[in-house]
Amino acid sequence: MAHDELSPIVVENAWERLNTFTDARIGLGRAGVSLPTSKLLAFQLAHAQAQDAVHCPLEVEKLANELTKALTLSEAPISLHSHAQDRALYLQRPDYGRRLDDKSREQLQQAAASQQRYDLAVVIVDGLSALAVQQNSTPFLRALYQILSSDAYDWQLAPLTIVEQGRVAIGDEIGALLNADAVLVMIGERPGLSSPDSLGLYMTWAPEPGLKDDRRNCISNVRPAGLQVEEAARRFFLLLKEARQLKVSGVKLKDRSEDNVLEGESGTTGSISNFLVAD
Repeated sequence: MAHDELSPIVVENAWERLNTFTDARIGLGRAGVSLPTSKLLAFQLAHAQAQDAVHCPLEVEKLANELTKALTLSEAPISLHSHAQDRALYLQRPDYGRRLDDKSREQLQQAAASQQRYDLAVVIVDGLSALAVQQNSTPFLRALYQILSSDAYDWQLAPLTIVEQGRVAIGDEIGALLNADAVLVMIGERPGLSSPDSLGLYMTWAPEPGLKDDRRNCISNVRPAGLQVEEAARRFFLLLKEARQLKVSGVKLKDRSEDNVLEGESGTTGSISNFLVAD
């Protein structure tokens, strides 16, 4: 048989076409009874990136400088710390990550000494992926601040805070101490094997310590390869406006960002295309 008639050593895998639509591991192929070497190495790299995302510390000063410049803040963000003093304790005791340490609590009490009421407190928390916070916080807040500044309502924002070794629920204590009607917690999500840089957004109306997760609304997977920051900011803003109007959040507040909601002249909701979320 002529050389050009020989069967190719590498056989095309039809499943590989799906890789253009998802980061999931589809159509990996095989070499004998094993994975191809390139796919195995890619898996090991993804696993290492996920581990690094959990254990690498947040560069608080660098992030604070970026935010101050990008958002033209009059004061630098307030640096806070949870009750978990190091990463090992943070991973072993999730409850410690839900409360501030004494020094941070005193800082916020001084910051809220005027008893001014705020519409929203934004809390940036390292969570389980400092990488996600480091890379995505500034672009998201830049997009959100543009939306807030262009809205007819005069949004009063509490001082921006950055928390080390924190969990989602720590935002409830911070929001309560700052006298905020609502709190937004931006936190690094638990990294997956294809998403070590995923940022999560959690909104709670009337925050106070001890609230359960059913009081929060979540927008997940904010990152360049996931939900774009502009769209995430738009969805959060719609949730925030609904929460301010209805004075609720969590399971009592529906995400209408993908519905055909018509706003009347008075700002009240008009026709709604999806009857499942109608009042």
